[in-house]
Amino acid sequence: MLGRLPRSALGLITLTVLGQGVALTSPAARTAVLGVSLLALDALGLAYSIRAARGTATRTTWLLAAAGRGLSLASTISFAVNEVTGRAPWFWVAVLCGLSMFLSLTGAALSVSAQRLDARERLAFIAEVVTVLSSGFILVWYFVLARSVRTEPDLRWLYDVGYPLGTLLLLVAVSAVLLRGAVARLNRPLIVLLGGILLYSIADTAFSALRVQGREAEHSPLASASLVLASLIMTVAAMQQCSAATDDDLPATARMPDWSTRLPYVAVGFGNILLVVVTIREHAFLFWGGLTIGQTAMTTALAVRQLISLKDSRRINVTDTLTRLANLTGMRQALDRAEQRRDPAALMLLDLDGFKQVNDRLGHDAGDRVLVEFARQLRATVRRGDVAARVGGDEFVVLLSGVTNEGEAVAVAERVLATLAGNPLEIGGEWVTIRCSIGMALSRPGDTAKELQHRADVAMYESKRAGTHGWRMFHPEMTDRRDRDAALADALVTAAGDGQFGLAYQPLVDLSTGDPVAVEALLRWDHPVLGPISPAEFVPIAERTGAITGIGHWVLEQACRQVQQWRLSGAGDLYASVNVSARQLQEHSFLGDVITVLHRTGLPAEALVLEITESAIVDEEVAIPALEALRRHGIRVAVDDFGTGYSSLHLLTQLPVDVLKIDRSFVAKLDGTTRGAGVAEAVIRLAQVLGLSTVAEGIETTAQVAELQLLGCSVAQGYLFARPMPAAEFTASLTERARA
Repeated sequence: MLGRLPRSALGLITLTVLGQGVALTSPAARTAVLGVSLLALDALGLAYSIRAARGTATRTTWLLAAAGRGLSLASTISFAVNEVTGRAPWFWVAVLCGLSMFLSLTGAALSVSAQRLDARERLAFIAEVVTVLSSGFILVWYFVLARSVRTEPDLRWLYDVGYPLGTLLLLVAVSAVLLRGAVARLNRPLIVLLGGILLYSIADTAFSALRVQGREAEHSPLASASLVLASLIMTVAAMQQCSAATDDDLPATARMPDWSTRLPYVAVGFGNILLVVVTIREHAFLFWGGLTIGQTAMTTALAVRQLISLKDSRRINVTDTLTRLANLTGMRQALDRAEQRRDPAALMLLDLDGFKQVNDRLGHDAGDRVLVEFARQLRATVRRGDVAARVGGDEFVVLLSGVTNEGEAVAVAERVLATLAGNPLEIGGEWVTIRCSIGMALSRPGDTAKELQHRADVAMYESKRAGTHGWRMFHPEMTDRRDRDAALADALVTAAGDGQFGLAYQPLVDLSTGDPVAVEALLRWDHPVLGPISPAEFVPIAERTGAITGIGHWVLEQACRQVQQWRLSGAGDLYASVNVSARQLQEHSFLGDVITVLHRTGLPAEALVLEITESAIVDEEVAIPALEALRRHGIRVAVDDFGTGYSSLHLLTQLPVDVLKIDRSFVAKLDGTTRGAGVAEAVIRLAQVLGLSTVAEGIETTAQVAELQLLGCSVAQGYLFARPMPAAEFTASLTERARA
C-alpha cells in the first residue's frame, strides 16, 4: 500500500520502530516513549500536511488533515501539562482539542469523495453506512459506552463518551469512501492517509476500552503501538504527497477492490458474532439466547442472499449475454487489474473477417451462431487464466497474462487461427469456415491499459489491411495509418479527373500455345505527392467510402476501349477481364452503365468478363439477379479468389457464373504431390461438373504449368508469362509476337 517512500519517511519509520522496541523491552519507559512519539509524529504530520496542501487538487483534504494533526498535538501537550500541574483547565483543553481532532480527520476523510449521488443511490449509501456504523456502535457500546453510562453523569462524560463517538465518526467517514468507490480515484498518499485514519479509530477505541475498565492504557504495549503506528502512517502519507517521486496525478488503483463492496456484510457478521459472544459471556443465554440465535440466523440468511444477488448482478454486468464471454466492462476490469499488478501481459484483438456477409446472406440468426461458435472455440483455445471478451458486434479481445515475449503470444494466435480453419460450422446445410484477423501488442513497463490497447489496435488495423486472415504483432516501426487513409479517401474523389489513375494489363495465357487470350485490367494510382500507391491500400478505402463506384466505371470504360483497339489491330478474339466490387453490384444503374460502356467503346459483350470476389456476393437477392442480367446480355462472369471466402458449394450451384479463378495461394502449393494439388484439383473438377472454365492465378514456374495442364486447367496468368504492363508495352509485345 505504501509504494515508493522518500528517504526521510524511511528514516522516520526506522526511528519509530526503534522507539517501540525500547517501549516493549522497558515497560517503565513506555509512557514516556508513547508521549514523545506522538508529539514528534504529530508535529511532523502537521508540517508535512501543510506542505502537502500546496499546489494540489486535494488541498482541502490535506489542510483538514493538518488541522487534525495540530489539534492532536495540542491535545497531547495539554494532557502532559495537566499531568504535571494537576490543573483541571488543561484537561478540558486537551479533551476539546481531541474532540475537534476527530471532527477534522472525519472532514479530511469525507472530503476525498466528491461523487454526486441521485436519490436512489443516496438512500442505498445511507443504508450501507448505517450498517457499518451499527456494527461499530455494538463494539463501542459493549467495551466503552455501557460502562461509562453506568456512572453518575458529570463533565467527565464528555471525555469518556465523546472520544468513543469520535472514533465512530472516523469509522463512518472511511467507510463512506470505501463504499462509494472514491478510493478508485485516489492517489497513493491519500489511500495511505485513509488507512492511518482507520487504524487510529481502532487504536483509540482500544484506549477508551482500557480506560473505562480502570486500566492504564499507556501501559498496554499493543494499544500504544497501534496508536503510534496510526500516527506514523498518517505522517508518512503527507511525506509521500510532498515527495517529487510520488505520481500525484495518477490513481493508485483503477477500480474498487472487491472486498470493499462486502464491507456491510462483514459488519453484519461481526455484529452477530459479538452479540452471541456477549450473551454467553454475560451468562444471559437463557434469557436472550433464543432471541439472539433467531436474529443472528435471520440477518445471516439475508446477508447470504444479498451476497448471491450481488454476485449474480456482477456476473451480468461483466458478461456478454450471447457468447458468455466477458463483455467490454469485464475486459476493462481485467485490464485495470493487470495495470495495477504490473504483470507482463499481451493484448490480442480479434475481428471476424466477412462477418457481414454471413449476416446478409444467411440471416442474423446464422450470424449469432457464428459468434457463439467463435466464442466457444476461442474459449477452448486460449490458455487457463487468460481473459476472453466480446467488446463489439464481431470484435473480440483476449488478455494474455504472464506473456513476456512475442513467441508466446504468436503461439496463441496461430492456435486460434488453426482451430478456426479446422472446425467449419454447418448452417442450413452449408459449411462456413470462420476466419478472423488478429492484432497483438506486448505490455511494457509503466504501460497504461489505454496505451496497450492503442498499440494492439494499430496492429489490428495492419492485419485487416493485409486481408490474409492472419495476425500482426505491433512493432515500433508501425504507424497509425488511419490519418493517412482519411487523406487518401479525400484524394480519391478527384484522382480520376486529375489523371492520376492508370491501367496495367496482365495477359491470360493459353497453356497449350502460350498465346494471350485475354488481359486483366489492373488499376494503378500515381499520387502527385505520395507517389505510387498500392491497390491493396487504396481499393479498400474506395470501397468503404463509395468512391469505388465512379472509379470502377472509369476502369471499365478505359479497359473496354483499349481491348477493342487491340482486337481491331489484329489481336484476334482477345477479351477484357475487369474487376467489379460488391458496391458496384449493388448499384441499380450498374447493368445500364455496363451496356452503355460497351456501346460507346464498340467492344462485343462476349469479349467482356467481369470478375467478382466471393465477398461481393453479400446479398443473394441483389447479386444473383444482377449477374443473371449481365449474362442475358452476353457478358461473362468470373469468381475471383475462389475458396478464400465464406461462399459454399450450394451457393455456387445457384450463381450464374462462367469462370472460376483458382487463387494463387492454392497454385503455390502445387509441388508435384497429390496433397499439394488437392485443392486446385478439387476446384478444377468442380468447375468441370458445373460446366465452368477455370483460370489459374499466380503462375511462377514451368512445373506449375505442367501440373495444371495435367489437372485439366487450360488458361493461366502469372509472372512466368508477364507482369502487369502499360498498354503501350503490351501493344509492343503483340506486335513482336505477330512478327515472330
